[in-house]
Amino acid sequence: MQPESIKRTVRTSYDTVADEYAIRMDSELIHKAFDRQLLDAFAEQVRNQGTVADLGCGPGTVTQYLHDRGVSMLGIDISPRMIERAQLACPEVTFQCKDLTRLDVPDDQWAGALALYSLIHVPREEVQGALRDIYRVLQPAGLLLIGFHLGSETRHASDWWDRPVDLDFVFFQMSEMLGYVWGAGFDTELHYEREPYPEIEVQTQRGYILARKPSVRLVAPS
Repeated sequence: MQPESIKRTVRTSYDTVADEYAIRMDSELIHKAFDRQLLDAFAEQVRNQGTVADLGCGPGTVTQYLHDRGVSMLGIDISPRMIERAQLACPEVTFQCKDLTRLDVPDDQWAGALALYSLIHVPREEVQGALRDIYRVLQPAGLLLIGFHLGSETRHASDWWDRPVDLDFVFFQMSEMLGYVWGAGFDTELHYEREPYPEIEVQTQRGYILARKPSVRLVAPS
């Protein structure tokens, strides 16, 4: 289980930068053609299938984007201030302050989920457990879209936009994250790596995985 001390520092750090983050990220997707294409394709598959949870939704940028495309969205974030900003930006959507590594949600509830740059704050050894819990709450054939920084390092930030934070950013090799996804029970439909967009985002390589919970759970013969 992820230590409570780590969760507290993540929560406090994102509360600290939430207002500036919301301003800077408000129009981010306008400049990210591939990300929009990926989200549009995701929306086509989950629209009218049930609730889709944006795990680590921040100020609700992606949540709003998918809501505008007819997806029934739920936003979840560990930071109360991020939830406040998201609710202001997208009042039609329900947002909840929760820990994505401990989802108090019944089994087979959601049609889909996104974890875009939210697993990067989960210690490496806890990622597969978090994915197993997401698997549990997805409906059979439910979709999961993951985004992360590519690499093998862990970067620490103590300052973000001249505000004090205490955050570890965990980078993952594509093969590593695929192993966690498969180990959690998912099938994968797409994995992709891209270069960073110049002058728009932190200059790190990005990885994406589209995974699906099998529609039929196979049981080994006794």
